[in-house]
Amino acid sequence: MCSQSSSGSDVITLTDDNFKKLVLDSDDIWLVEFFAPWCGHCKNLEPHWAKAATELKGKVKVGALDATVHQEMASRFQVQGYPTIKYFPSGKKTYDSAEDYNGGRTSSDIVSFALEKLAENVPAPEIIQVVNEASMQACSEKPLWVWAEAGAQTALEESLELGGFGYPAMAVVNAKKLKFSTLRGSFSETGINEFLRDLSFGRGQTAPVRGAEMPKIVSTDAWDGKDGELPQEEEIDLSDVDLEKDEL
Repeated sequence: MCSQSSSGSDVITLTDDNFKKLVLDSDDIWLVEFFAPWCGHCKNLEPHWAKAATELKGKVKVGALDATVHQEMASRFQVQGYPTIKYFPSGKKTYDSAEDYNGGRTSSDIVSFALEKLAENVPAPEIIQVVNEASMQACSEKPLWVWAEAGAQTALEESLELGGFGYPAMAVVNAKKLKFSTLRGSFSETGINEFLRDLSFGRGQTAPVRGAEMPKIVSTDAWDGKDGELPQEEEIDLSDVDLEKDEL
């Protein structure tokens, strides 16, 4: 079956001999299927497992181990039924690192689970300040996070319908398709996560960038890393003001 990494499959064949080196000693996230060749449920899972492996290639490793042949690993992970799927997090692992996967058995279920785990383990991206045209162009071809001081890039804000409802404000931009979506909800971890999740599932609302092109970026000074200071209000001396008592 495909789970045995037959020709053309992206599923990695695991054995008693290579399991520790490939899975436990790697920094990658792994999903491992423990199967039996005679198992009907395993055969039903086969095309979904293979498709998930292809979709996750380069992001999450997908492997399979014949538990009827490689019984040492099956015993270590207390495999009692087939197919059994185990999740192994990123970073160095031990035999105790394995977690049971109890989600759906379609390729979309498997891929969604894996990508969610991947997102949890991806290091936080560098957030680059947009200070000139070059800094914006360098980011337009990559999935990067950028920021600009409120009011410093008015043309950019207008093209993405930012501002007018307070700061901080946020938009997701596809520079190639010239489409964007503006965060209208809460600017919080939960609000941003929900906003990005809806976009990833195609549920978010998008609009074309105004002017059908990315606006020109104004050159500005980079942030010096210090907090800004609020302007001090001038104190008004009322000692010389003569007010009648009934005016107080």
